[in-house]
Amino acid sequence: MSCHHDVTVCDPAIAQLADLFHLLADPTRLRIVLACLDAPVAVSSIAATLELSSSLVSHHLRLLRAARIVKSERQGKQVFYSAADAHISGVLNDMLEHIAEPANGSEA
Repeated sequence: MSCHHDVTVCDPAIAQLADLFHLLADPTRLRIVLACLDAPVAVSSIAATLELSSSLVSHHLRLLRAARIVKSERQGKQVFYSAADAHISGVLNDMLEHIAEPANGSEA
């Protein structure tokens, strides 16, 4: 899909993008994705770090994987999750930098 910023032509792309942002709008899912940015992480480690149940983490990871936000890799009995690609980690890292910037008085 190479429509870039032409909103009149890309209604399916707009809907897809809105779905991605909707998934990431849930604070628990966002925390799970952020936990997967630096290196592949096992479900049990994500659950322990975020103080959530493994079943809840697995449920959210299933949704995130279906949306291609995270990817999974089985190693023995454990499944490790990481950001699906550089686009996902780049967007989230850019947004984290954005919110860390001081406000420069340009609010309306």
